[in-house]
Amino acid sequence: MSLHKSFIAAALSFLLLSSAAASFAATPEESFRSTFPQVAFDSITPTEIPGLFEVISGQNIFYYYPDKQLVLTGEIVNKDLKSLTAERKGQLAAKLVKDLPLDKALKIGDGKKVVIEFTDPDCPYCRKGAEYFTKRSDVTQYIFFAPLAHPGAITKIEYILSAENKTQAYDAMMLGQEIPASAKPASAEIKKLAQEHMTLARKVGISGTPTFFVNGQMVVGADTKKLDELLK
Repeated sequence: MSLHKSFIAAALSFLLLSSAAASFAATPEESFRSTFPQVAFDSITPTEIPGLFEVISGQNIFYYYPDKQLVLTGEIVNKDLKSLTAERKGQLAAKLVKDLPLDKALKIGDGKKVVIEFTDPDCPYCRKGAEYFTKRSDVTQYIFFAPLAHPGAITKIEYILSAENKTQAYDAMMLGQEIPASAKPASAEIKKLAQEHMTLARKVGISGTPTFFVNGQMVVGADTKKLDELLK
């Protein structure tokens, strides 16, 4: 066989082998599953960074680089110092919020604008948020309690949920008042409801209070300027 023919044959063999290899190349999902079989995930999608994929596992977000079989944790931040990872988490949480059982929340107000909130009576920033809404009559609040940093606040939460006038009890606790000595102990049903609020907070992925959801957007902290913008 001539040198020319040998070269053509080798080139064809290379192309065929490359084509076969490409057809058997693992997808990012297959690669991740084989590399980290113990880690369950909901989805794997490309990021703006070539070769890097976003992995969603419950309310957790991390990144996978299949070429080196590496997992990267942390946040992706753009040039404006905006966390794209935090923004994505907010989008995921907002989707879950749509399915919350609002009949289990404390409802305050009857305005046309709806705010869903996770709060804590012993959190100073939550109290600032509560003060903000006392000045608005155009809002209906659906409040769930998540005493993440102040577990002792559970007794205040149970008092609010037990009260005949829940709005009044809520206002008193958010002003830092003490539970009245005449208050009756919470029933088993109320204690269960208070724990349900915590379970729902974990399900949505709440990591700090106050957290608000307005028009499908999440606001973390008593960011009243952001709330003003969303409630226009």
